[in-house]
Amino acid sequence: QVQLVESGGGLAQPGGSLRLSCAASGGTFSSYYMGWFRQAPGKEREFVATISRSGEIAYYADPVKARFTISRDNAKNTVYLQMNSLTPEDTAVYYCAARLDFSSGAFTKRGEYAHWGQGTQVTVSS
Repeated sequence: QVQLVESGGGLAQPGGSLRLSCAASGGTFSSYYMGWFRQAPGKEREFVATISRSGEIAYYADPVKARFTISRDNAKNTVYLQMNSLTPEDTAVYYCAARLDFSSGAFTKRGEYAHWGQGTQVTVSS
């Protein structure tokens, strides 16, 4: 069973950037679709981005398109989320998620992922 550990969260100013990392262990990383979700206070956990097993295909939620980039390094068992042009609305706990799947698809729903990290806080404030 894969274990996920996020890092890279913190405080950023509006318009700034952060890069989140999620290190996986305990499984064959390249067999997993990877996703990022976020949960703001008082809100439901929402989809941010997902990436295919090879890293060739990615999907993004509309609020983050053109600002966030998901990528992965299968040799390092790590998935990244580069976040640019941050706004206060991006403030949330960001979670990494993994789905073991050998098909192809856009997995954007929380229930489609069986494995989750503990989350990392991102705060955007001046």
